[in-house]
Amino acid sequence: MPSAAPGRVLEHPKPEEIRLEAVLHALADPVRLQVVRRLAELGTEAPCSAIELAVSKSTSTYHFRVLREAGVITQVYRGTAKMNALRRDDLDRLFPGLLDAVLAADAAQRRRTGA
Repeated sequence: MPSAAPGRVLEHPKPEEIRLEAVLHALADPVRLQVVRRLAELGTEAPCSAIELAVSKSTSTYHFRVLREAGVITQVYRGTAKMNALRRDDLDRLFPGLLDAVLAADAAQRRRTGA
């Protein structure tokens, strides 16, 4: 993986620093849950621009930052693109079944509400 340009490295919590309450807070917001759902569907990293959100760019940046700081996603620069990926391995190891349960509950709610 190419190294990021100086000043372009984003901080992420180490796995042992990821807290359940921070993860749950990050997943509780519908916009952030939409990001997580899309990344889970893709199964690979994706640029921010590949995840359409009905919010402003600055608000979108905020939501991605909350997810990164909670340890839900990783973000790395590849050229000018900020690439995002779920930290599925870390989350599954720390909180077995949590991500799958949240995504399943989200899908059930969207079916129930017609969203």
